[in-house]
Amino acid sequence: MKRALTILAAALALSGCASLRGPAVPEEVTKAMADAGLPMSALGVVAYPIEDRSHLLRLNADVPMSPASTMKLVTGAVALDRLGTNSRSRTDLLIDPAQLNGEGVLAGPLYLRGGADTDLDWGALGQLLRDLRERGVREIQGGLVVDRTLFRPARLDIGLPPFDASPEAYYNVIPDALYLNGNLLGYALKSSVSQVQAATAPAWPGITVDSSAMTLVDAACKDWEKGWKAPLVLPLPPANAAAQTQHVLLQGTFPKQCEQREDFTNLVDRQWLTAQAVRQIWGELGGRIGGSAGTDTEAATPPEAKVQATHLGRPMAEWMRGMMKRSDNGLTRLTFLHLGAAAAAPGEDTLPAAKRVVTDWFAAHGIDATGLVLDNGSGLSRSERIKPVQMAALLQAAHDGPQGPELLAMLPVAGVDGTLRRRMKGTPAEGHARMKTGTLRDTFALAGYVSDAHGRLWIVVGMINDENGEKGKPALDALAAWVARQ
Repeated sequence: MKRALTILAAALALSGCASLRGPAVPEEVTKAMADAGLPMSALGVVAYPIEDRSHLLRLNADVPMSPASTMKLVTGAVALDRLGTNSRSRTDLLIDPAQLNGEGVLAGPLYLRGGADTDLDWGALGQLLRDLRERGVREIQGGLVVDRTLFRPARLDIGLPPFDASPEAYYNVIPDALYLNGNLLGYALKSSVSQVQAATAPAWPGITVDSSAMTLVDAACKDWEKGWKAPLVLPLPPANAAAQTQHVLLQGTFPKQCEQREDFTNLVDRQWLTAQAVRQIWGELGGRIGGSAGTDTEAATPPEAKVQATHLGRPMAEWMRGMMKRSDNGLTRLTFLHLGAAAAAPGEDTLPAAKRVVTDWFAAHGIDATGLVLDNGSGLSRSERIKPVQMAALLQAAHDGPQGPELLAMLPVAGVDGTLRRRMKGTPAEGHARMKTGTLRDTFALAGYVSDAHGRLWIVVGMINDENGEKGKPALDALAAWVARQ
């Protein structure tokens, strides 16, 4: 297989603008590009039936291009192969048994150790603490220690410049090894004709949500985001510092008589929020914990600590379906970091290790990685680059490997589900294209598999890089429909 893929990569790298013993770029694609005012030089294409690789369509196939979220195919394919479809992450609660007396009083701290658990939500945290409580632990005098050291550095979010003007948006989640509730906190907004009410959901103590700065407008509830402005987390007044409260000020406009719930990130510090949640749940279970959320710390778990309760995430093949269907950036970045953590040498940072795993995988499958630029593995990046020919070779290698059926089943289906549910309806591609989408300000992309009229499976990659790249959606949809008609 390796030799075959090497030959394929070499063949795809041959010179030639439009085709190699195959069709020219379809007329409907060139027309859609022209109608959108996009030059053909902005379009990169590779398409061919897996069982007949001489029938090859290509254009600008050797140009490194921004892939947007189609880069998730790279992270996903490598993770399925290197970590395995049944790989499961975990979260542990640990204590030093020597510090626990017979009356359930723990003189030391409780350790909450993150293991890149993809399913650690508020309910799972509550079950972990209930399990610990049922083991007889009643009082924790040493407070809470959160262990995020699976990744190095443990907090990649600290000091990282925001990707865009909406750092609070769910798609901008920057994961860490704990990844509690996806590093998101829900906010519920409800308006009458005269005021906006807002609160966190769940309503964790110590967080005040102030909507007094919002302006009510006559607008459709579905358009509420049009007037949204990034919220502010106000500094703690000296008089309230001991109480460790967080004051979130909402801004912008909001429609009258509207109700919305949205998950935001980066509004409240994740360490403080984790401590508040643990303390609140532990108290509801009848337990006591010393100190306050402000005194709880982040550190590595010492070797003398022993596991008391564990939460296991679902097998990778299950949760990665959501990652691909929804184009979940946070889950993809977590997966990329997990690749690095599994392969990092002692003292090696996690991101460089993850990039090494991917390039080693390319080499092992005979794919030339020249021009490949990796950042966070999700495509939510201005720097990530991949050639269309490399993406096609990756899809070929994944299809030919043991995890090929898994990857195929995870991809959005045109006109049916995921990020393609509203696209290509009524075209030959509806129900026959399984493809990952990609959209950034200057990038529009599709990559995956399309079945043609004879049931043959094609590999199809299309990328548009242009300042008006989003206008290229009809061109890439036309490409998938053209393949489905063959």
